[in-house]
Amino acid sequence: MPNSIDFPVLMCMLWAPRVELRVNKLLSERTYGLPEELCGALCGVGFDPSTGVSYDPDTDMELLFDSSVTAQDIELLNLLRYQVSQFFKAKHQHITSTPPQWTSIGSVSTSLRALVRRKTTVAAASANSDALKTTTLSKSPEGFPTPVFSQVTNDDNETKVTTLKNGLRVASQNKFGQFCTVGVVIDSGSRFEAKHFPGTSHFLEKMAYNSTVEFESKDSIMQVLEKYGGICDCQGSRDTMIYAASIHSKGLPSAVHLLSEAVLRPHLRADEVDFARQMIEFELEDLEMRPDPEPILFEMIHSAAYRSNTLGLPRFCNKESVNLIQPSDLFNYISTYHRPERMVVAGVGVDHQHLVDLAQQYFVEKQPIWTSSQDIASKLKSDNKADNSISQYTGGIKTVTKDLSNVSLGPTPMPELAHFVIGLESVSHQELDNFVPICVLNMLMGGGGSFSAGGPGKGMYTRLYTRVLNLYHWMFSATALNHSYQDSGLFCIQASAHPNQLRELVNVIISETVAMSQGVGAEELNRAKKQLKSMLLMNLEARPVMFEDIGRQVLSSGQRRPPQFFIDRIDKVTPDDIVRVAREMLRSRASVAGLGDLRQLPTLEEIESALQSKDGKIPKRFNLFR
Repeated sequence: MPNSIDFPVLMCMLWAPRVELRVNKLLSERTYGLPEELCGALCGVGFDPSTGVSYDPDTDMELLFDSSVTAQDIELLNLLRYQVSQFFKAKHQHITSTPPQWTSIGSVSTSLRALVRRKTTVAAASANSDALKTTTLSKSPEGFPTPVFSQVTNDDNETKVTTLKNGLRVASQNKFGQFCTVGVVIDSGSRFEAKHFPGTSHFLEKMAYNSTVEFESKDSIMQVLEKYGGICDCQGSRDTMIYAASIHSKGLPSAVHLLSEAVLRPHLRADEVDFARQMIEFELEDLEMRPDPEPILFEMIHSAAYRSNTLGLPRFCNKESVNLIQPSDLFNYISTYHRPERMVVAGVGVDHQHLVDLAQQYFVEKQPIWTSSQDIASKLKSDNKADNSISQYTGGIKTVTKDLSNVSLGPTPMPELAHFVIGLESVSHQELDNFVPICVLNMLMGGGGSFSAGGPGKGMYTRLYTRVLNLYHWMFSATALNHSYQDSGLFCIQASAHPNQLRELVNVIISETVAMSQGVGAEELNRAKKQLKSMLLMNLEARPVMFEDIGRQVLSSGQRRPPQFFIDRIDKVTPDDIVRVAREMLRSRASVAGLGDLRQLPTLEEIESALQSKDGKIPKRFNLFR
């Protein structure tokens, strides 16, 4: 038998009554539209067209190709099959003249030799291992086809933005891979609930992807996602609501369809609201019981900083509102804020024009449920208008006295802690001259838990490690955080220790807060800038993070600035910039949050007085009756 790759396979394909070719479509997609790759064949006697059942399954053979089979190979094989058929047809008809038979045999022999010679050439090339070893990577091995590589263009790194006729913005950036992330970013959230029940957006977050006009239940939505290996999520915050899905690129139309249904056409049935109510009640109980009180502390510091307005409104539904919210309240909210001019449809790893066409089909041509349903439209309030209030930073104190001595029981219980947060007004993420230096300052302060205070690679060179956690053994944690919004910002330092050390904890944290305005060293500044650039670039490696970055930037400014823009800004930050923004923040009123046993907590007046002093020290208390 000739030394030819796939010769047995070719013989089966030559003599089988019926042959069906198998195509590797995934390989074709990876090569950006090159001809589909043939990977095998099914050989047998055929099947019944009316039922699709094989005539003789036992004789069917599934064959895999060991080498590349091209259209030229198939043409030669078909020619062989035709010539063999003609030869046996002539014999069956008892044609007595010998020349036609000999002519047919000669044609078959010639075609077979051509096919075998072609496959044998490939076999010889692949067997020539010495040539492969000596051929450089920049050249193609002799006898092998020239490889075709995908070309990188500037369009691959460009974020494209299109505004549709109804005001909806569509933004996307292509990214190599078989999966994509697509979603809707909405200018909505708890800061807009002044005219609504507190926790309305919290309810909508829990009720996302339930029944809609075209999906009868959550299960039907999940089935669509599972078909393409996808997942979905909804996250609410103080200033945005995000509906998103990550899915195989083939499922992009289905993903955009279900997103439009979840955002614009949910049913919000009474039973779904009751189920969300139970989920929220459980979550509120869990927040009270969990050892880590970070979400509660964030709520408290925002409530103190923006008292009773916008960013100070509760992010979570409170116990009073959880039993009051009804479907009509939710429809009033989404009919006000889920509007095209307040939304951005964003995608990563998608073709921009394809995403625009899908957004036009599902977000423009199809009406929202509060417009198409007369029953829902009749229950909406006539004076529904979006709250465009600008946040007002007030400063102040918010404390909750609570026994935390038994918050975490078991073989390794957490110690009893008192938690303290100091906040100062920073800036909006649109004020880049101050926003970028504050982000660098945030990295410079750093911090974390005492468990990793001395560990390598744990941020041990940041100030809150070297000057706080490593010096005061009783300090359990100290972390700097910066919250930035469209019209304001809040720079915080959160710390915790045993309640008996609370006054000293506040003293240490206030001293470090004041020290921010007294200069920084070149080494620690350069380290903080490198850490910030590294964090920025590494986070953007993930499609969901890039999607959220695109959506938020386009929603707030109408464009998406590339990472290099911020890297250049970070490189330009100087020690004087750090001192300048720190001094500007210290001019604002202090915001304070405290949780736990707070008997040793200084008063707000004492804290503000220390912030204005040079050393940041809180005056000692004198007690004649000690």
